[in-house]
Amino acid sequence: MEITIIISIATAVSGILLGWLGRTRAIRQDTAKDAKAGATLQTDVEYIKRGVDDIRVDMRIQSQRVDGISERVTRVEESTKQAHKRIDRLEE
Repeated sequence: MEITIIISIATAVSGILLGWLGRTRAIRQDTAKDAKAGATLQTDVEYIKRGVDDIRVDMRIQSQRVDGISERVTRVEESTKQAHKRIDRLEE
C-alpha cells in the first residue's frame, strides 16, 4: 500500500513540475514572438519614415523648380510686352 501512495505522490509532483516547466516555456516563446513582431513593426515604420523624408526632399526640389519656371515666365511675358510695343511703334 505504501508503494502506491509514494507512486501517486511522485506522479502528482512530476505532473505539477512538468506543467510548470511547460507553462514557463510557453511564456518564453510568446515573449520571443512578441519581441520579433515588435522589431519587425519598428523596422517597417523606420522604412516608411525614410520614404516620407525622401518624398519631402523631392517635393522641395520640385517647388524650387516651379518657382524658377514661374520667374522665367514672368520675365518672358515682360520681354514679350516690350517687343509688342516696339512692333506697334514700327507699324505706325
